[in-house]
Amino acid sequence: MAKTFAAAINCIDGRTQIPVIEHLRSSLGVDYVDMITEPGVNRLLAESEPEAVVSSIQEKLEISVSRHGAKLVAVVGHSDCAGNPVGREAQIAHLLAAKETVRAWDLGIRVVGLWVDDNGAVSEVE
Repeated sequence: MAKTFAAAINCIDGRTQIPVIEHLRSSLGVDYVDMITEPGVNRLLAESEPEAVVSSIQEKLEISVSRHGAKLVAVVGHSDCAGNPVGREAQIAHLLAAKETVRAWDLGIRVVGLWVDDNGAVSEVE
């Protein structure tokens, strides 16, 4: 049976990596998760700045989709983010805007938003 891939556009914060992978594997049924990381990535994508970083993220996601067949990408925000040191409400607003940025790339894949709380619990953000 073929293995399935998803991608996660995640913060570099090590506290988020394993919870996001485990959530995508258990809740969404994927086998592997390609990680694309930047500090405070939900803010970067929400603001589409700096342009070179956002372009790099898009290029990496395109590789995941074209070479690994990823059918899903999760955009991640989390509490206590050093790269985006704002409260939960602002983080969620950034996450929702970041999802729209990724959707606008029109890669033909499902885009979900994930929030990782202080305890490592992952929840989907609509």
